[in-house]
Amino acid sequence: MSYLIKKPTFFYKTMNSNYQCNVYLCTMELLDKIQRKKSAALFAEAKEYFPGGVNSPVRAFKSVSGPPLFIKHGEGCRITDEDDNIYLDFCCSWGPLILGHNNAHIRESIIDTIQHGTSFGTPTKLGNILGKLIVENNRFIEKIRFVSSGTEAVMSALRLARGITGKSKVIKFEGCYHGHVDSLLVKAGSGLATFGVSTSAGIPESFAKETLVIPLNDRTALEEVLKQHAHETACIIIEPVPANNGLLLQDVEYLNFLREKCTEHGVLLIFDEVISGFRVGFEGAAGYYDIQPDIITYGKIIGGGMPVGAYAASKEYMSHIAPEGAVYQAGTLSANPVAMSAGYAALQMLVRPGFYENQEDKTKYFVGKLNDYCQQKNYEVTFPNIGSIFWVAFTPNRIQAADQIDPASMEKFKVLHHELLQRGVYLGPSGYEVGFISAAHTKADLDKAANIMCACFDIVFNG
Repeated sequence: MSYLIKKPTFFYKTMNSNYQCNVYLCTMELLDKIQRKKSAALFAEAKEYFPGGVNSPVRAFKSVSGPPLFIKHGEGCRITDEDDNIYLDFCCSWGPLILGHNNAHIRESIIDTIQHGTSFGTPTKLGNILGKLIVENNRFIEKIRFVSSGTEAVMSALRLARGITGKSKVIKFEGCYHGHVDSLLVKAGSGLATFGVSTSAGIPESFAKETLVIPLNDRTALEEVLKQHAHETACIIIEPVPANNGLLLQDVEYLNFLREKCTEHGVLLIFDEVISGFRVGFEGAAGYYDIQPDIITYGKIIGGGMPVGAYAASKEYMSHIAPEGAVYQAGTLSANPVAMSAGYAALQMLVRPGFYENQEDKTKYFVGKLNDYCQQKNYEVTFPNIGSIFWVAFTPNRIQAADQIDPASMEKFKVLHHELLQRGVYLGPSGYEVGFISAAHTKADLDKAANIMCACFDIVFNG
């Protein structure tokens, strides 16, 4: 089938948006395949019940075109929307589905578990089993506490750091996202090492002032803020693999420098591994870079597709958590049996020898095909990647800090995202989001997706 007919550019108005972009006219056969009538109707209905029609902001497709896809089924590396359009999926539920959609082993484990109940508000054997699997295969932690989300894990880790040190301030980095925790939903103010400025209504200024925000990959800023504020700073928190605002890969030398400075100044180091944990390796970025943080937060993959989070540290530090210590944290659904059984089913497969090597090989193969094509065409686009994570960056330069991302490049992503949907490839609906390869993606799937993406880059760059 011919995907495109080259005709004069026209303005295409989406079904549920005023957004307009320059695209080529598609054949009627293709347009019939990518109708989103049912998704559009469901979105209109959803707006009656939910703010913006969604339960998480990025799902609203504000950064791209058309109504959001309402997905009804996932299988392997493919998802099917309510209009029966099928897409090769590189979002993977924003990362948790490293084994793909509807994995049989995980599904059967969940079904077996729910026959006995869904939650008891008590300890269960399944919690012990999953906790043991994680701790015994991770050199960087000795005890773990399960919670129900990555945001909850980060919130708890901050409280733990403050409880251990008796200090209140937190240092974070511009471009790193740590969930919607009040004190971390901040951006930098003016100056080199600045007090945080809230990026959301509803956060008291006093909360934001407890956070110091500095640029990534800036040793001078780090040294200055520690010189001025180490005496009142409980911790530094960083995504060791910053993957929420592009993929801002840091040099291992910088991460080691961060570790050294934390030790020197008596400040705890928190690795937020909600995305990188169990994605770049079973030991996450701590293992990938061989760096010992003081506290690590996890999420995503350890739930096997169910809601879950966790934070972990040494026995000494975790002894500060109630009921052993004075740092209170609780949760009715923490370590519920359904999430524990799903997580254990998933992690059993991840811990097998060669799993992560295979994932990284597939990702490099896929990215390599894209990179080779775009270099031949002299397109200004690069594909940063680590483990099974990749990003489409519309620049020839390496990006290690958020302010190096050109906001104008997001217009190119809008066109790319639209064109990919026409051909059955799904990326997360924002140019700042990363993509994920799952174990369910075969070489044939990656070849197909790469060929489609290359054709779409032709449209993006040639108009």
